[in-house]
Amino acid sequence: MRCLVVTAHPLANSLCQALADAATSTLSEAEHECRRVDLYRSQFSPLLTSDERASYYGRFVASGVTKEIEDLLWAEVIVLVFPTWWFGPPAILKGWFDRVWAPGIAYDHAADLGAIQPRLRRLQKVVAITTLGSPWWVDWLVLRQPVRRILKTAILRTCAPQASLTFLSFYKCERLSSQSFDAALVRVKAALKAL
Repeated sequence: MRCLVVTAHPLANSLCQALADAATSTLSEAEHECRRVDLYRSQFSPLLTSDERASYYGRFVASGVTKEIEDLLWAEVIVLVFPTWWFGPPAILKGWFDRVWAPGIAYDHAADLGAIQPRLRRLQKVVAITTLGSPWWVDWLVLRQPVRRILKTAILRTCAPQASLTFLSFYKCERLSSQSFDAALVRVKAALKAL
């Protein structure tokens, strides 16, 4: 399958980078086609430009994101690896959705501005891998997994309703033991070997 691994963490020695490395090597070992995009290292700008926003209800002007759009349209599987900060994705990943999952690319506006129509018919699976500093119960019981709900309901259901979502959360990552680190790698590899 065509797999796109998107990483959104500023530190090269972060747990997210290690998990992205494990994801990429697992996919490659299984002989999937694999592309990797590190949004920080590529200096991706998350800022939706005025021209881009003004074109949202016409023909979208993709200023400087044509490679990212080509990667999105190429992918059958997307693996997102990112930290959850303040119970949301990093701004750079949110900007990737704003600028790359755009009208005419990921979806079409209805003529009457009603429900949007999905366009990402090739996309079959999204695997989201995220790290959090908080314990599991804050994410699950207090906030009800906001990042998972946004990805599943607001983004995938509208742009690629046929795509399934696997969501892997790793908690208390600021004080991760070596055993927990190894267990996280095993869990990521197992999820991707199941493709």
